[in-house]
Amino acid sequence: MEIPVLNMKGQKVGSMTVDEKALGGEVNPALIKQAFVRYHANLRQGSARTKSRGMTAGSTRKLYKQKHTGNARMGPVRSPIRRGGGHAFAKTKTREEFRLDMPIKMRRKANRNALLAKLLDKEVMVIDSLKFAKPGTSVFKGLIEACKINRSCLVALRHDNENARLSARNLDDVTVCNSAQLTCYEMLNHRFMVIEKADLEAWISGPSSHTTKSEPKKKETA
Repeated sequence: MEIPVLNMKGQKVGSMTVDEKALGGEVNPALIKQAFVRYHANLRQGSARTKSRGMTAGSTRKLYKQKHTGNARMGPVRSPIRRGGGHAFAKTKTREEFRLDMPIKMRRKANRNALLAKLLDKEVMVIDSLKFAKPGTSVFKGLIEACKINRSCLVALRHDNENARLSARNLDDVTVCNSAQLTCYEMLNHRFMVIEKADLEAWISGPSSHTTKSEPKKKETA
C-alpha cells in the first residue's frame, strides 16, 4: 500500500510503503469492536453514587392528610416518586469494577487493524516533518486546513516534540496523544489522524508488531 507523504503546506513530497499483511491483511470489525469496548470500559471510574430517600435533604412531614382531599395519597417530599426525592434503589457500593481484559497480542492486532481501516479510508495524513521552531497555534491550524481536515482530528506526536504539542492543543476538535501509545480507541474516536512519517514507521516496527504466538518474548534488560 502506497501512502502519500505531505509537507506542512499539504503538498505531496513523497510516498511511504506499508505492508497490509503486517496490519492484519483485512479489516476485522469484530476484533476492533472488542478492543474498543475494552478501552472504553477501562476508563470508567466506577464511583457513581445516588442517595436513597433517607439520605436526601428535606422534611419528613406528610404533605397533606391521607383522606378527604381528592388527591392521591402522598407521603413526605423525599419520596422516590417526587421530583427531588431519593432513589428507590440507590447506588451505595464503595466502588464498582468495570475493567475488561484482553490478551496483549489481540490488543496489538486490533490496534494495527484499526490503523489499516484508517489507511484504507484515506483518513491518515502522514507528514514528512512536524518540527516547530517555537509554538504557534496559527501555524498548526494552517497545516490542518492545508490537509483539508474538516472533522475531529487526532495528532500523534513523540513525547519530546513539545513545540508541536503546544501548537495543537488549543485547536477545536483536535486531540494530541503520544505516538508510541497509539491505540484503536483513540484512532476510532476521531475522523482523521495526523502523524509524522518517522513516528508512524517507529510504531509499525515497534512492540506492536509482535502479534503472533511464534514470536518469543524479549527479555527485559536492567
